Amino acid sequence: MLAALLYGQEDLRLEQVAEPTPAAGEVVIQVAVATTCGTDLKVWRRGNHAKMLQLPTLFGHEASGRIVAVGEGIKEWRVGDRVVANNSAPCMKCFFCQRQEYSLCPHLTWNNGTFAEYLKIPALIVQHNMLHIPNELPYELAAMTEPLACVLHGISRSNVQQGDNIVVLGDGAIGLMFVAVLAQQGCRVLLFGGNSQRLEIGQKLGTAKTFNYKEVRDTPSVVKEYTAGWGADVVIEATGGPKVWESAIACARPGGTVNLFGGCPRDTTITVNTEQLHYSELTLKGVFHNTPKYVRAALALLASRVIPFELLISEQRPLLDLEQVFQAMKARQVIKVAIAPS
Repeated sequence: MLAALLYGQEDLRLEQVAEPTPAAGEVVIQVAVATTCGTDLKVWRRGNHAKMLQLPTLFGHEASGRIVAVGEGIKEWRVGDRVVANNSAPCMKCFFCQRQEYSLCPHLTWNNGTFAEYLKIPALIVQHNMLHIPNELPYELAAMTEPLACVLHGISRSNVQQGDNIVVLGDGAIGLMFVAVLAQQGCRVLLFGGNSQRLEIGQKLGTAKTFNYKEVRDTPSVVKEYTAGWGADVVIEATGGPKVWESAIACARPGGTVNLFGGCPRDTTITVNTEQLHYSELTLKGVFHNTPKYVRAALALLASRVIPFELLISEQRPLLDLEQVFQAMKARQVIKVAIAPS
């Protein structure tokens, strides 16, 4: 089959590899749609990801499709079932899993390789994080279950209250998903980004006000101007840049929560004003990945069609165009692209 493999920094190759076969407890799906992700872009640009992969590796982690083969012991799934599988599953046995802190499981089973014609789903993911796609839900929307699950997990950890003033820093797919869900929950969302088309989509998804950071001299001052001088109740950092992390902290009101959601490059550091942190009683949170609860919640939200998440899909392209797609993502010409393997 044709599949994309990542060899290093901006070194993505389409190659012929053996079609996968399922072992006991596993299934193989024919990929219908694989969606691109900001994390894929970061990994492609940096050539690594500390948690999810070791090079060279099959690449991509968001997909939906149809089961074409099942391994021994599979009873709940049939060939032909429409499914979406998360890119990980917790072990359910360790210290963290026993405390239902599944995203911290040190034994997470990871699965990459969605930019391919077929994808094997490991047994733990089949058991805990593979779901039936409702008949009325298109494959391209179902494929966004994983990133939306991360967003829902992030919101759950952010002390959000209805009516809060919330700042989202970053107009990528994740930032726009935060905007959409928070606005739907009754929050007043201020979105900062650097792309006018994405900011327009943010408006369609319910943001109260958008700002192009290229035209803003001091983001924290602008936030205070629009929040009666206090700052935001909650700040979501969705870029993965250390300087933006520092700006996010400066945007919060006394007693506010800062969700440092965007993953920064390895071995980077930030500087925090200790006086502000202490006397303003700030809560700083690093939030990573998702849990089985939010995988299910994400698919249910997508199936409800309450939020027009299709606005995030810029275009559909064949797998053969994958290198061009990543160059377009690097140039910020597209948000998410639906890749059709065949």
